[in-house]
Order: sequence, then C-alpha cells, then structure tokens
Amino acid sequence: MMRMVDIIEKKRNGNELSKEEIEFFIAGLTNETIPDYQVSAFLMAVYFQDMSDEERANLTLAMVHSGDVIDLSAIEGIKVDKHSTGGVGDTTTLVLAPLVAALDIPFAKMSGRGLGHTGGTIDKLEAFDGFHVELTDDQFTEMVNRDKISVIGQSGNLTPADKKLYALRDVTATVSSIPLIASSIMSKKIAAGADAIVLDVKTGAGAFMKTEEDAIELASAMVRIGNLVGRNTMAIISDMSQPLGNAIGNALEVKEAIDTLHGHGPADLTELVLTLGSQMVVLAGKTDSLEEARELLQGVIKDGSALVKFKQFIKNQGGNPDWIENPTLLPQARFEIEVIADSDGFVTEIVADNIGVAAMKLGAGRETKEEDIDLAVGLILRKKVGDPVKKGDSLVTIFANQEDVTAVQEMIKDNIRIGSDIPESQLIYREIHN
Repeated sequence: MMRMVDIIEKKRNGNELSKEEIEFFIAGLTNETIPDYQVSAFLMAVYFQDMSDEERANLTLAMVHSGDVIDLSAIEGIKVDKHSTGGVGDTTTLVLAPLVAALDIPFAKMSGRGLGHTGGTIDKLEAFDGFHVELTDDQFTEMVNRDKISVIGQSGNLTPADKKLYALRDVTATVSSIPLIASSIMSKKIAAGADAIVLDVKTGAGAFMKTEEDAIELASAMVRIGNLVGRNTMAIISDMSQPLGNAIGNALEVKEAIDTLHGHGPADLTELVLTLGSQMVVLAGKTDSLEEARELLQGVIKDGSALVKFKQFIKNQGGNPDWIENPTLLPQARFEIEVIADSDGFVTEIVADNIGVAAMKLGAGRETKEEDIDLAVGLILRKKVGDPVKKGDSLVTIFANQEDVTAVQEMIKDNIRIGSDIPESQLIYREIHN
C-alpha cells in the first residue's frame, strides 16, 4: 500500500518516482485525500531535487487526466496550438489565428481570461461588441471544420490538479521550479487536445523568465514533455525586454492586429507572427520548408484572405465584422495624453513589466479575477528601443477614461530610458526542438 510520506521521502532523497507513485499523488491531490501540508512538502522536495524527463512527462499526463480532456478528433487535419508564456502587448494569437486558418490549417484554440497587464486573448476579442466564446462542443467543431478557426472559453474542469498545485506553489515559494512550471503549462495544452504545439517562451524584463538561460531551460523542459507524450512540440525563445508591438490595451491591440493583417503592423509583431506561424505551417504538414511556410503566410496577408478569415471568425462568434474595416467603432477612450521626451538621444531601454503595470493602472488589466477591464484604455508606444528621439517628441500616447493620469505619466517616464548610444536589440533568440 502506497503512503504519501514514503513518496515525499523518496523525492527528498533525490530518487526517481515511478509513474504509479506520481499518479497516486495527483489522484490524492485531486480528491483531497492528501492534506495540503504533505502536498507542500512534496513541492519543496521537487523544488530542491528536480525531476527527470520521464517524471515530468508522467506528472503532466497525471494532471491531464485529473479532469476533462478535450477530444478534437472530429476536427479534420492536424490541430496545431500555440502557447505564449505571456508578456506586455502580446497580440500574436489575434494575428496568427486568421493567418494559419487562411492556409486551411485548423486553428481550434481554448483560451482563458488573463490576469495582469491587459487581460487575455478572450478579453481582447470582446472589444468586438457581442463576441462570445460560450460555444457547445458541436458548434466549436462545426466552425473549425467549416472555416478552420474558432476560440472557445476554457472548460471549468480542465486540469483541476494543476489549479490546486498552482495555488499551493504560490504560497510555498515553489513557483519558479522548472518541472512544476513546465508540467503546469503542458498539462493544459495537452488536455486542450492539440496534435502539435508551438511554444513562444519569452525572456527579458517583461517575461516570467528574466534571463535567456532560464528561458531555454523552461522551453527545453516543455518541448521534451510534449514530444515524450506524443505531441510534436517545438519552442521559440523571443524577447520581452520591451513590449511587443506598439499597443498595450485591449481595443488598441485589436486595432494593431487588424493593421498587421493589412500588412502594415509593427515590424517586431509582424516578424514574431511570421516566425511562429511558419513553425505551425510546417508542424501541420503543409510544407517541409520554413522559407516556403513564411511565403505562404505573407501571401495570405498580401491577397487579403487572412483579413477575410478574421472577419468570418468575428462574425461566427457574434461580433460585428464591419468593425474590422472601421476600427473607430471599437471602444474609444475619452482622453489622449502624450508623454513627452525631456532630452535628445536614443531609446536605450523600455522596462516592459513596469510599462505593463502603467497600462493596468489605467484599467487595461485586472489584478484579481473579479475586476472588470476597461477595453478602451491603454498605451501606444511612439518610440521603441533604438529609435532616435528629440526633446519634445512623444514617447507614449496614454488612452484614458480619467483626466488626471499624472502617476501613470511619471511611471512611464521612469521606465523609458534615453541615452546617447544606440543599443543592440534582438527579437528571436533561438529555436528548440528537443
């Protein structure tokens, strides 16, 4: 008969746990027969002793099977999902979804509401009045088979073990454990039913992983888990030391996504979307070549078919597609206030996470699940790292529904540095396939 205390001791001593021991732990966690103090002791043992690739894969699968598993088998073709570890101004899903769908690759995504700077993908899509993600499984399947694109709200019982573990990791100083982060993210992706997964792992000030080395370690852990459990998985390490694109805020990011689908979005957002999209096209079996995949994606931007696909998607889920041609119909803020440069030079640094907090202070994000988001407010960066600046230039436009934004202005000024030297900046660091 297994006992939790023996499993804790085994891991504390640095020994490898069997599949059965890990399943015993996750079952007891889920049905609450293992008390929190033993779960906490186990988490700390893992934090200090780490886990082998096989243990990580077994932990991930045990969490997957602790709740509902989405069956996408009724959707034709290879279902490729994309996951970003988050950041500031991360609008990639809004552009990627119609891009790959325009190439007849099914984009069937389950998405959640985000905490933090500007909410999640669903919050952004709800800038379209009437847009909804409450679909039945049959509606979801029908939309993806017919139009290759749909985003559905997260099921209430997806990976319940992960939710319980995450709550305890938060209060036991074990959040930063690589096996625990990797299994948490991958359990949700695998439970959501994708055949193949492209991961966008961020590094820099606005990312969870602040250094490239840490980002590589996490990305490699997730890729190995995915491949071990039979999902074709790869990762891109990308920069989040400054916000991605120029827009930070829900309706503002939607407008930027529309601009990008028209072919005139910010250079960094466009490049990241083409990099991630090319990997998705290859994993979906559309072509063997990343170069050809990129050409295909650029083609559906150029001929307008990606934009048509975006309109179809918005209309299918209750939004008004006319707003895509006329983005002034999206929620608009009452006030626009400029943040002005005090000196000449070059932008040497934009501290992404603090700029994100500034947007959140306007109401663009939520700190707790209960908070409402103001879809209209946010920031537009007028300068990015490396851009030349003259005294009196606008650095940022604040879009607010309150007239006094002095504290936000000061926060932005404190976190955009201007110097005399042009700094080096890099968007894509590397690809990881194993």
